[in-house]
Amino acid sequence: MTSSSINQHPTGARRVFFLVVIMIFWFVISFVTNILGPLIPDIINSFSLSKLTLAGFIPTSFFLAYAVMSIPAGLMIEKWGEKTVLFLGFFMNLVGSLLFAFLHTYPVLLASCFIIGLGMAMLQTVINPLQRAVGGEENYAFVGDMSQVVFSGASFVSPLVYTYYVANPMSFAPEGMPWVSLYYLFGAILIAMLVLVLICRFPKISLTADEKSGGKASYFELFKERKVWLFALGIFFYVSTEQGIANNISLFLERYHGLDPHTLGASAVAWFWGSMLIGCIVGLLLLKLIDSKILLRICGTLAIILLAVALTTKNANVALYCLPCVGFAMSLMYPIIFSLALNSVTRHHGSFAGILCTAIVGGAAGPLFVSLLSDATHSLRTGMCLIFVFVLYILLIGFWAKPIVKNKLISSKKSAASQNS
Repeated sequence: MTSSSINQHPTGARRVFFLVVIMIFWFVISFVTNILGPLIPDIINSFSLSKLTLAGFIPTSFFLAYAVMSIPAGLMIEKWGEKTVLFLGFFMNLVGSLLFAFLHTYPVLLASCFIIGLGMAMLQTVINPLQRAVGGEENYAFVGDMSQVVFSGASFVSPLVYTYYVANPMSFAPEGMPWVSLYYLFGAILIAMLVLVLICRFPKISLTADEKSGGKASYFELFKERKVWLFALGIFFYVSTEQGIANNISLFLERYHGLDPHTLGASAVAWFWGSMLIGCIVGLLLLKLIDSKILLRICGTLAIILLAVALTTKNANVALYCLPCVGFAMSLMYPIIFSLALNSVTRHHGSFAGILCTAIVGGAAGPLFVSLLSDATHSLRTGMCLIFVFVLYILLIGFWAKPIVKNKLISSKKSAASQNS
């Protein structure tokens, strides 16, 4: 499988087919990735972890793989092609899932998360540039938001599936660890993805030399540009925020408000992603009405307000609703930052996408930093206050970003039409 130049986008049924395939991939990526949040209380109890930092190593081992694999994955795409890398990515996920399913110890869980993370890094390095190539750079934020809708939908479903398997564990799940059933389910889903990659005849879409992941020279050239580092830091802080909240919602509600992590805690995690899904759907319209930079400012401000209320209130119901609602405020951040970044450079978009995917390692740093600060201060609430720093930086991107290509607005289309008439 190859991809498309910005001047030769696939059209009609071919475009729809390709986008559907991409959305299926995003669903599976999200379903497997974002189960860690509701699992954290169970991991702490099952392995008798005395410090939050040890629990923080779980998402750290997963997202650390992004730093290791994202750029090499771009080079692998150039050498072997996208279909091969897609297959390898899902195969790595399968290996990691079955490893823990059969050997359920804390060290094996760390290794499993790292292996799955390697596969996810490969998959995202393939998929992100393909979205830009299929939809066109002027629609990149819109298509990216579509993928975020699917991503959030899968993240909403996975905690509910977790709740089901805790209450109805598979017969071969280990005693006292019903949540391990999820890893057998992951294995079945990933086998289906491998079959899909093998049998699916992907459209042939040609990338220009600029859109491909280039060699070392392209990366060195990009690393010399200050804005490349600044946008990469934006992705870093976004994923730090996302995982720092998602991985601690259930634990926070249990520790400060006495809510059951298997029911209300898992439900809160589900609705964090569910509210993000709602935000993405609303965002499909907003991105056609409002400049993406202004939307990023609004999203950042709203996230800060909701998080502040959630962390300081003594009312359990207020915290139970405000924490998930932060997901609504965050819903447009990732696609906007990614599109602003790629639309702020005139070349090496494939290599830049690899750099941005590497910055997803923020998912390793965010939860770990929150855990370290929580252990140092003996307060999870204090540790989660670190998230305010992450969100503030994202908000500021809405002021300093200077994209060459802006998201296409309905008002601009009408203006162009009136000028032509």
